[in-house]
Amino acid sequence: MEVIDSSTIDRRAVLAATVLGTTASSLPSAALDFRSWERVSLPSSSTLYDIDFDTAEHGYLVGARGTLLETIDGGKSWKPRTFANLDEEEELGYRFEKVSFKDGEGWVIGKPAILLHTQDAGKSWERIPLSPKLPGEPNGIVALGNNKAEMTTSSGSVYQTTNGGRNWKAQVKETIDATLNRVSSSGVSGASYYTGQVTNLKRDDTSGGYLAISSRGNFYLTWQPGQDFWIPHNRNTPKRIQSMGFVKNDANNGLWMTLNGGALSISNPNPDLTTENPQFNFVNLNSGGYGVLDLAWRDDNEVWAVGGAGTMYVSYDGGKTFKFNKSADDAPGNLYNVRFFDKNRGFVLGSDGILLKYVGGTSS
Repeated sequence: MEVIDSSTIDRRAVLAATVLGTTASSLPSAALDFRSWERVSLPSSSTLYDIDFDTAEHGYLVGARGTLLETIDGGKSWKPRTFANLDEEEELGYRFEKVSFKDGEGWVIGKPAILLHTQDAGKSWERIPLSPKLPGEPNGIVALGNNKAEMTTSSGSVYQTTNGGRNWKAQVKETIDATLNRVSSSGVSGASYYTGQVTNLKRDDTSGGYLAISSRGNFYLTWQPGQDFWIPHNRNTPKRIQSMGFVKNDANNGLWMTLNGGALSISNPNPDLTTENPQFNFVNLNSGGYGVLDLAWRDDNEVWAVGGAGTMYVSYDGGKTFKFNKSADDAPGNLYNVRFFDKNRGFVLGSDGILLKYVGGTSS
């Protein structure tokens, strides 16, 4: 992972001021001095990939080199934990990428392919066998409670279990390859270059639907429960898609899309996801070319965007305009994930053991 020195940080701040079309001295104080996030000290310097909470105070962080951290104070402090059914050397070889909890029941997935399950809030974990015939590698897991969970794979498969992972039922009847063979002549640009892998699977918390990006970033797909197959969509721009998600985790609110070079587009509410070309509106993020990797809505108005080289931007008008924010200047590394559990509980995860905790405040 890229590590930058302090001189790079300074250049980044100057660049952020420049691309906003003004000098540092004339920027609003909120853009230059205000810090809404503080760094949390961790007993790990590994890249962090995911975070979830079982209660407001109890949660887990997962990451590279077998990183599993637990908090019992709402994320203010974290302690390392291990899986009793993995020896120390074996655990270091895993990259734990997703963690999900509901009502004391939790799931963790990682690479090489591994799935772990707890029914006692993490006191003990069971390793769930994965079939060698599983299409693709597991890349997403959502706890649904009472031995139920939903798992996705890199091939776009969606599975559900109702018995703690002993059996899984496919939710998508047609593979993405088969779908693209049917529609490749219908105008979906890049479908003929599909490599068989999708990335960046995001779940709509309201409907249970998903969106995914082709591994080349040249088109994206959506799926809703009850549909037999994924629906492919054009990106409507020559730039490759870097990341996507649902506005406020709900497709009814719209979709957001970031592109190579730090560009950002957001669709209108209630986009028509049955068409090949849902409409997006360009947002002038002024990223200075740094890639934007994730967005999260704290509420209807406050939106945070994070990305490469510790860049962070904030909007106070629902995503129409953004300002550079210096909260991550002391955390030189890439920021991969921003997530709010409620208006007062937010976290940013990144490389080199970077964890930022939202500390609140408003812009002036």
